[in-house]
Amino acid sequence: MARLLIVHHTPSPHCQEMFEAVLAGATDPEIDGVQVVRRPALTCSPADFLAADGYLLGTPVNLGYISGALKHAFDSAYYQILDSTRGRPFGVWLHGNEGTEGAQRALTAITTGLGWEQAVDTVVVSGEPDKAEVEACWNLGATVAATLMG
Repeated sequence: MARLLIVHHTPSPHCQEMFEAVLAGATDPEIDGVQVVRRPALTCSPADFLAADGYLLGTPVNLGYISGALKHAFDSAYYQILDSTRGRPFGVWLHGNEGTEGAQRALTAITTGLGWEQAVDTVVVSGEPDKAEVEACWNLGATVAATLMG
């Protein structure tokens, strides 16, 4: 069975709403043969990354950058997972009240360095997620999970 790892930092109600939509999409009953594992970014270990076949990454954008929690997850695991996770699919959701470009650049640099393959466009939300943005989060989770089915 394929394993999808969701690494998230959800300190606000808006981030939590996005996370729940991503999780609902990833665990849709039509997706078969994919185990979904959730880890708060501060508890995610290198073993969690190594055991996964794909990734969903969610973070608020703080001061134009990814959360310290998500950065810590990558800092703690980067060299241990560098050669072992190449080619794995991933998706990203971001919540920021102002510019998210720095966070997007950081995640692009990290995932490019790891050799991961983006399976779906990044979902970026500012303020309270509207219905279309919540649906985009659901689609993000479902799309990455579906890439692991076959």
